[in-house]
Amino acid sequence: MDPVKIGIVTASDRASAGVYEDESGRAIMETMEAYLKNPFEIVYRCVPDEQSQIEEALIELCDRHGCALVVTTGGTGPAPRDVTPEATEAVCDKLLPGFGEQMRAVSLRYVPTAILSRQIAGIRGKSLIINLPGKPKSIRECLDAVFPAVPYCIDLIGGPYIETNEEVIKAFRPRGK
Repeated sequence: MDPVKIGIVTASDRASAGVYEDESGRAIMETMEAYLKNPFEIVYRCVPDEQSQIEEALIELCDRHGCALVVTTGGTGPAPRDVTPEATEAVCDKLLPGFGEQMRAVSLRYVPTAILSRQIAGIRGKSLIINLPGKPKSIRECLDAVFPAVPYCIDLIGGPYIETNEEVIKAFRPRGK
C-alpha cells in the first residue's frame, strides 16, 4: 500500500524567516501520527503570510504531490496579514463551510475570541484542504472535532482509503461504505 500523502502548510512570516521554530506544523504532524493507521508521508511547507505564496504551496501539494489532505496553520485571524482563508478559497473548487463552523463551535468552549477565527475548508481536485488556527493546543482541539468526517470526505472525492487508530479517533463512514 502506497503511503497517503498529507500536506502541511504553515503560514507565518516569522517561522518562515527562521525567527522561531514552527511548533504548529509539528503539532499537526504529531496529531497525524496519533490518528492514522495507514502509512503516510508528510509534505511540509512553511511560507510567509503572503496570499500568492500560500496559494502556490496549496496548488503544489494538491496538484503536483497528490496530497489527499492538506492542513494549514496560521493566518486565519482578522489581522491585515491573515490571508490563509482567502488563499484557500482562491484555489478550491468547492468550499465545505461545516468544517469552519464546527471548529469555531468547539473553540468557543475554550476562548471567546474563537469568533474571530476565519478558518475554512474546501476541495481542490482529489484533495481536502482544511485551515486550522495557529496555536498547537487549538490545532488538536479543532482536528479532534472535524477529523471523524475527513476519511469519508476523502473517499467521496476519489482519494485514498484512510484508516484511523480508533483508540485515538474514530472515523465515521455510513454503513456499508
